[in-house]
Amino acid sequence: MTELADFCLRLAVGLLGCLLLLSPIQSARPAPGTRPLVSANFFRTMFLVALGFCVGALLWLWPEVPTPLMVCLVSASILTLAGSVTWSLERSPGGVSLIVASVGVLVTACYLRDETSLVGGLSAAALLGAAMGSMLLGHNYLITPTMSMTPLFRLLAALAIALVVRAGVDGFALLRWTSGHSMANLNGDLLLWLPVRWLVGIVAPALLCWMAWQTARIRSTQSATGILYVVVVFCFLGELTAQLLRDDGLTF
Repeated sequence: MTELADFCLRLAVGLLGCLLLLSPIQSARPAPGTRPLVSANFFRTMFLVALGFCVGALLWLWPEVPTPLMVCLVSASILTLAGSVTWSLERSPGGVSLIVASVGVLVTACYLRDETSLVGGLSAAALLGAAMGSMLLGHNYLITPTMSMTPLFRLLAALAIALVVRAGVDGFALLRWTSGHSMANLNGDLLLWLPVRWLVGIVAPALLCWMAWQTARIRSTQSATGILYVVVVFCFLGELTAQLLRDDGLTF
């Protein structure tokens, strides 16, 4: 069950990290006569979702969780709860600081979970967060269709970059494995899950990300959101499969 805790941690980090790309200062304190890129309610929603994943990680690891990690998880839960409250208030006092603090505590928790795979954990967090964040943002366009397309393009660009980085990180892990093992050792579960990890977790989301970008360009936000639903499912399956392969050194 520890793999599910890692998955929850990475997703929480990625979701809150994406908020830094959406001009949170402008959303908290918009200048007179201007509209923020994203409403404060979206920030509140992201904090609530991250809170759920923080509590989920704590429950999956309970009661064997080490004390330093428990402190981080409880602190992250408190910070995300505070973030959801402050972003529901006028001018969101301390909202930006809570984003930064929450991300910092969650990154520390990821480091405590696996000191040797922080790069892999953060690359997975970026991919999961960008995928789910852009999908949730797509729903905002169904409520406020006149909203600027800039925030969606930012998260789609982040998703594309995260896919490239994640492919590079796991590609390096696979190359390192093949330098010390024969491909004949890929049998049984490894032979089954490795193609799934790459085709479902990397290649398919990359193609769908391009499709979502093209539909967003013609402002077909409903279609883009539907595509991003599939991206989220594929990224979830890909990262869960990657965790199955991590013990064999085929992924980070």
